[in-house]
Amino acid sequence: MSVTTPEALLPLEDEPTTTFADLGLPQDIVRKLAENGVTTPFPIQAATIPDALAGRDILGRGRTGSGKTLSFGLPLLARLAGGRTAAKRPRAVILTPTRELAMQVSDALEPYGDVLGLRLKVVCGGTSMANQIYALERGVDILVATPGRLRDVIGRGACSLDDVEVAVLDEADQMADLGFLPEVTELLDLVPPGGQRMLFSATLEHEIDTLVRRYLVDPVSHEVDAAQGAVTTMSHHVLIVKPRDKAPLTAAIAGGEGRTIVFVRTQLGADRVAGQLREAGVRADALHGGMTQGARTRTLADFKDGRASVLVATDVAARGIHVDGIDLVLNVDPAADHKDYLHRSGRTARAGRSGTVVSLALPHQRRTIFRLMEDAGVDAARHIIGRGDLFDEEVARIIGARSLTEVQAEAAMGAVQHAELEAARLARELERARARATELREEAERLVARAARERGDDPAEAIAAATEARTAAVEEAEREAEREAIREARRAEKAARAEAARHEREDRRDDRRGGGFREDRRPYGRREGERREGDRGGYRRDDHRRDDYRRDDRREDRRGGGFREDRRPYGRREGERREGDRGGFRRDDHRRDDHRRDDYRRDDRREDRRGGYRDDRPSAYDRRGDKPRWKRGS
Repeated sequence: MSVTTPEALLPLEDEPTTTFADLGLPQDIVRKLAENGVTTPFPIQAATIPDALAGRDILGRGRTGSGKTLSFGLPLLARLAGGRTAAKRPRAVILTPTRELAMQVSDALEPYGDVLGLRLKVVCGGTSMANQIYALERGVDILVATPGRLRDVIGRGACSLDDVEVAVLDEADQMADLGFLPEVTELLDLVPPGGQRMLFSATLEHEIDTLVRRYLVDPVSHEVDAAQGAVTTMSHHVLIVKPRDKAPLTAAIAGGEGRTIVFVRTQLGADRVAGQLREAGVRADALHGGMTQGARTRTLADFKDGRASVLVATDVAARGIHVDGIDLVLNVDPAADHKDYLHRSGRTARAGRSGTVVSLALPHQRRTIFRLMEDAGVDAARHIIGRGDLFDEEVARIIGARSLTEVQAEAAMGAVQHAELEAARLARELERARARATELREEAERLVARAARERGDDPAEAIAAATEARTAAVEEAEREAEREAIREARRAEKAARAEAARHEREDRRDDRRGGGFREDRRPYGRREGERREGDRGGYRRDDHRRDDYRRDDRREDRRGGGFREDRRPYGRREGERREGDRGGFRRDDHRRDDHRRDDYRRDDRREDRRGGYRDDRPSAYDRRGDKPRWKRGS
């Protein structure tokens, strides 16, 4: 039976005297928390840690960033302190859906595990399995793993879950969304019964409820910050933009002060948007599942350390990134559903801080975005970009400009700055290439002169001939480069014309639909009762149906009276004969017996040719008599 503790629903200010020491944690952990500047527990921590220390099964529900990692991690460390771990047999396992989240959980708990003498190891894809197996052979107390890689390691015989005392399932709803539940249930079935189970999730769907009923025994439930997006320190905005304004607005918003996470839907989109931001002068890096683990780790480290102010990520990072101080989340592509939107939004406004979530929507995406906001329980401010030149005060604060013209001017200046930097870089490379060419030319002339002397020729003539050949080759290469530049310019001009034509078609389409963003447009872009010049009157849809019925009536009349019951077979009246009839007979004059009699006659003739069913015919398969005497026994 599930129990919800009322203290989990109270704000932290109601219990100002609560500390980690009051929750029953070991003094070594409390001291290390104080050294790290963590003195006051979050509500989910204050509610969960005492029950976890008592060994009860925990069902925790809270939005991302509410402090769930320490809620299950600190009691887990306290329970395992002082015990011994055998090789390949960890005593606790923490399952996470993504590599990034596994590493973040390990990084968060490792300092406190060190003070208690406990060893943690991350087992996830994208990293060396040999190193993971080696660590397990030496002995690992706590295993932080993704389901797929842990199953592979167990399949190789390098790990056993027979000694697991505490099993934790973090972000269970995302595991269900990613299709990991079969692996999760397979692993939990390997954990011996009687231990402690803790399950934490932002939402509790049908699959999660199945896990709770199957593996948790009389769990105590703690819920902090409902799954809805009603966070007072977080503001939501939807900017409806035209396609040609999307890239400049993205650069203007992402180029503001503070850290920003930009979410897109695909890996190619992440690389493309990151490249566009860098061209606009924004320090941006891409993060997605197509990168190697080392590249993903370096990118995330650069973002945390401030070397990159913008991170362009796919939904793989929606729950795997735990970075403090993110000021803004920008959704360039809409989220797949309201749960993904909430997890994206959870990257900002963490631990009571404020944050802003901005979603860009094209005109045809408006209804999808608004329905998604409604499902997420979010009251988002809606702004239409492009209706007027000036922005309102809130949009100007988000974008950092007073008008769309300023945004376009800043984007153009950013492109100019990027082009100038690129030109300077190419100039430096050109100088280095020229210096290198001079060195190589001198070395070549020296070698040509030596070769001429060895042959007995004049070195000056040999050098002149080599120089002439080299000059001709260089001139030909320059002409080819010039031709290629002309072809590239033509391709760029053609692409620009195509892009302009596409924007023009979109504008005309918006005008035909009733003026682009106007809410009062009628279907097909015309007012009620309006008729345009050149209309031929037309007819309503029910006129189509009426004409269809008339055609059906005429067709059925030709067949003999349509659906009338008195029509005769073949469309003629009783006793009627038509010119040219050869007598014939109706279908009911056929007799099945005649058909069967003909079939029997054909069968008899066929069997006569084969020898019939007579018993005295020679068998085509009995060749025993043709065998030699010594083979007849086989």
